Amino acid sequence: MTGRLDRLRRVRPPGTPRGRRAAVWVPYLLVVLVAVASLVGLTIRPAGRAERGMADYVVVAAAAGLRWDDLDPQRTPALWQEAAKGSTGWLSVRSAHQVTCPSDGWLTLGAGNYAAWDTGRVTGRCPAVSPEVTRPDAIGASVTEQNTVVRTNQEKLPYGTTPGALAESVRCTVAVGPNAAVAAARPFGRVDRYAEALPGDPRKLLSECVLSIVDLGTITGAGAERQAAVAAADATLARVLAARPERSLMLIAGVADTDTTSRLHVAIAEGAGWRGGRLTSAGTGRQGYLQLIDLAPTVLAVLGKAAPEKLFAGYAATVSKGRPADPAKAMQGRNDADRRAIAQHGVASIFFAVLAAVQLMLFVAIIPVLMRARRHAGPAAPPLPPPRLVAVAEAALIAAALAIPAALVADVAPWWSADHPAWMFGGATFVLMVAGTLAVRLARRYRSTLWPMGAVAAISAIVIVVDLLTGARLQLNGVAGYSATHGVRYAGLGSVGLGVFVGGLLLAAGCLAQWAGRTWRPVVMVLFGGLGVVMVGNPYLGADPVGAIAVTAGVCVAAAMSSGGWLTFARVAWATLGAITVTVSFAALDLHRPTLEQGTLGRFLSALGGGTAGPAMQRAAAANGQALLDSPLSLLALAGAVMLLFGQFSPWGGLNRVYGLHPAVRAAIAGTAVASVTAGIFGGTALGVAGAAAATVVPVAVLTALRVLLHAADRTPAPGVTDGPGGPLLRTADEEQPSVTEPAG
Repeated sequence: MTGRLDRLRRVRPPGTPRGRRAAVWVPYLLVVLVAVASLVGLTIRPAGRAERGMADYVVVAAAAGLRWDDLDPQRTPALWQEAAKGSTGWLSVRSAHQVTCPSDGWLTLGAGNYAAWDTGRVTGRCPAVSPEVTRPDAIGASVTEQNTVVRTNQEKLPYGTTPGALAESVRCTVAVGPNAAVAAARPFGRVDRYAEALPGDPRKLLSECVLSIVDLGTITGAGAERQAAVAAADATLARVLAARPERSLMLIAGVADTDTTSRLHVAIAEGAGWRGGRLTSAGTGRQGYLQLIDLAPTVLAVLGKAAPEKLFAGYAATVSKGRPADPAKAMQGRNDADRRAIAQHGVASIFFAVLAAVQLMLFVAIIPVLMRARRHAGPAAPPLPPPRLVAVAEAALIAAALAIPAALVADVAPWWSADHPAWMFGGATFVLMVAGTLAVRLARRYRSTLWPMGAVAAISAIVIVVDLLTGARLQLNGVAGYSATHGVRYAGLGSVGLGVFVGGLLLAAGCLAQWAGRTWRPVVMVLFGGLGVVMVGNPYLGADPVGAIAVTAGVCVAAAMSSGGWLTFARVAWATLGAITVTVSFAALDLHRPTLEQGTLGRFLSALGGGTAGPAMQRAAAANGQALLDSPLSLLALAGAVMLLFGQFSPWGGLNRVYGLHPAVRAAIAGTAVASVTAGIFGGTALGVAGAAAATVVPVAVLTALRVLLHAADRTPAPGVTDGPGGPLLRTADEEQPSVTEPAG
């Protein structure tokens, strides 16, 4: 009997409920379930069907500089008619140069990949380059400099581009005009059929080959000069339309910029299967947007020909329904994406420069307040900061942390259509910052130490989530989003939004986890982190697999540190294993998708397997270098890092005390740093993601440190006793100023 009791005690100690042993495994089970659910969320794709018409002939009629605001039903009747009948889109003309001049645009059109005529830097207007075309016979022509251009693109530029890949993929091509010859030439320079100008009756010429490329002219200048150039292009197009072969597709495009300002240009596809709707491609993922590199794959797809392996960087265009029939309503006025993108570029540079300067000054100004708030020894210590000064400092820190979320919401208003868009946007953002600060300040739980941090973090994350669930409309061409003219991202979550989302999500999770027991804190972090991975990585939400992997790494670190203690080897090992598991699983799923459905990670791994990932890595490195030097977000990241280091390692900072009282907050900040830096480096934005995260996280971290220091310095001395931290004054218990209280747990 005694032996049996001993065995029972070993199995279940006295006083321990039977359910407690089972409860030990519940957190681990929930973590596994969240990881599985995150992977499922990343792989879900709504059923869709690409709509694309087929044709026997394709006629590309292009003009460098042609924009949607050039079109008018009276002045350009042919262009307007094609826009009304066909499918339309905004064309991003990014090439191998930051500014796509006409020669670069025509070359990129014929290459199906980012190309450049030379390596010269463009300053001011694009140079007037007229390619030299020789006529060795009466049928075709030869682009004299083609061999040099091919070597330049393959040896000096990081894109692995082969100029002439489009012409090499069809039996023969027709070119009308020297610029069109650049797009229609084969890699060795031969143009199969060539005419200097459109003949009187172009029917025979346009039906000799399955692909004809016609230069409508170059649209440049302003006012009457520009209108005359557009009218001439429209007249040429009218002649082409009258002579086009039967069962043909008309592709009309503005293939380049004409000065140093990048713009969005005209894209029209008109023919059987291309009636109405918006143009899009897998490369943009956004209805109504195309890239210049998408035109070559579109030509081959319409003709039923396979694209050359590893040469094209674009994807064939498709049609999506829902466009207004009137081109004026669809592409002009309040729906003028080009006008909004131009306004966004100027206002964004001002906004982030001002934000970086204001936060830097705020951090410098708050240091004396932190020093006075620290608990001092001895009767000669400086007095505590006045309550009004503390209140003003807290309000300023909250407003600063809400600046980027407010800027995102401000894009709901059509500020870009105002006469002074910067002032309109700044006013709307300021009003939203004040409203958000008042909402946080007037809440009943405001005096709780972690309330401002948790409330600001929750607001920031919710703004991003709502935007992604409604199609990321605030991201595209938004001041705190990304511009379609850059030719990098057109849909999903941008680098600034990613930084705000990661910081807000993990900080909110850390504040909430403080109210849970130590065993359940990692579960809270993983639950929130799983939501974040799905929101960032799902192709129909954030559409950023690289960001999802970075968030996974940050969540693993935060979960490992949330229960207290430091990052031991075991914790680092488990966090690394979790991140690698999710990354490998997602990569395997992405690689098994069709090529057109693969995300960024799948495309990169496919290129790595095919030996063509080198150019992609060079582009990412070059983008990191440029972003590091040019973006004010780099200054925000560095200023935030310095402030956090000061708060943790200086005797007046207070962050060590915050971390000791609230280990889940320390875990959230560490996870945010890991996720944001990783996402920025591998996403090609350097410290861009980290800067946006720092702009949201660091101000409320400083505010929390200030509160903890004030609480530590608060005492209630007996009557007549000297108040050390407050100076040599005598105070009674009734006269003691109120202090911020700590929450339970």
